[in-house]
Amino acid sequence: MEQRPHTSHLRTGRYSQSGGVYLVTAVTANRKPVFADFDAARKLIGVLHHRDYADRAATMAFVVMPDHLHWLFQLGNTEALSPCVQRVKSMSSKLIGPHLWQKGFHDRAIRREDDLPAIARYIVANPVRAGVVNRVGLYPHWDAIWI
Repeated sequence: MEQRPHTSHLRTGRYSQSGGVYLVTAVTANRKPVFADFDAARKLIGVLHHRDYADRAATMAFVVMPDHLHWLFQLGNTEALSPCVQRVKSMSSKLIGPHLWQKGFHDRAIRREDDLPAIARYIVANPVRAGVVNRVGLYPHWDAIWI
């Protein structure tokens, strides 16, 4: 019988590098479409923008889907990955409601040779691939510095 991975296994081998660029995906609890609500989505976006001002993480691109977040960012020089993501999840939970997020998150460290603009385009095109809209410009909950 195949065992399903537990969220604690997601952290196994996780390495955080200050100044590193990461693509993080965080999912709402039970995949509830919390962010289908415009105000809830905008509150989360406000938290992401707040992170930039705190000099802990510089957002490069994001898309807030109804039941998850894709976030491309560069860690600040004094921040570690897990506490950074946890702060975003905690701050958004305080604004939107408790039990907002599923435990854990998926992350991918982006290498220097990776094409950041292409990754950003892939992220913001998520609503089109999901069939939510037929053009990126019709979806209100994304941003990217290269698009």
